[in-house]
Amino acid sequence: MTALAAVTAACALANAGIAVADLARAPFVMANSAEVGVAPRWIPYLASLKLAGALGLLLGLVAVPWLGLAAASGLTAFFVAAVAVHLRAKVLHNLAFPVTFLLLAAGSLAYFAGAVG
Repeated sequence: MTALAAVTAACALANAGIAVADLARAPFVMANSAEVGVAPRWIPYLASLKLAGALGLLLGLVAVPWLGLAAASGLTAFFVAAVAVHLRAKVLHNLAFPVTFLLLAAGSLAYFAGAVG
């Protein structure tokens, strides 16, 4: 397993985990969302995107690389937007979290770009 494949597996696991926390409306999720101005009604939809991305990465790793590429692209765009939302709201104390997810997604994108291309 290459380092980027390991990053991709970590990205899938991290996104699945945070999607579960989102769907459970964990207090830290709700507090962070309120702080950056994301309405509570959006949380399940955002969780669904993260979960779909995680599943796409896993399917890409085991069988369908182009699906992994699509999932990695979507997650990268998602977390670019998440970082932008944090910056717009001037919520910098926890910026490391969306940046970490963005780096994992970008690593996954690099992995699948090499696997498909």
